[in-house]
Amino acid sequence: MRLPAEMIEKISRLILTRLKDGGLLVFKAPEEEVFEKIKGAITADMAAEDELDREVENILKTHAGELGSGEVDYRKMFSMVKHKLARERGVVL
Repeated sequence: MRLPAEMIEKISRLILTRLKDGGLLVFKAPEEEVFEKIKGAITADMAAEDELDREVENILKTHAGELGSGEVDYRKMFSMVKHKLARERGVVL
């Protein structure tokens, strides 16, 4: 995961505070429960992207021989494959 747990908590708290202070939320559940849901959503999204990254790496390793010896920029190919898989699977990057 690219963000440490502390950063995810800070971001989640900031989102909650801004939504609450802006009058954009009316809580039907305890505030701490809403905070945990926000934090869980962010964590799940980041985990899904990490899984997608692992899949792309495996695909590129499997086809390394077909890509040639350094003729293709690995980062560019990684990005292309990642965006294609994300689009196919409905993952928002």
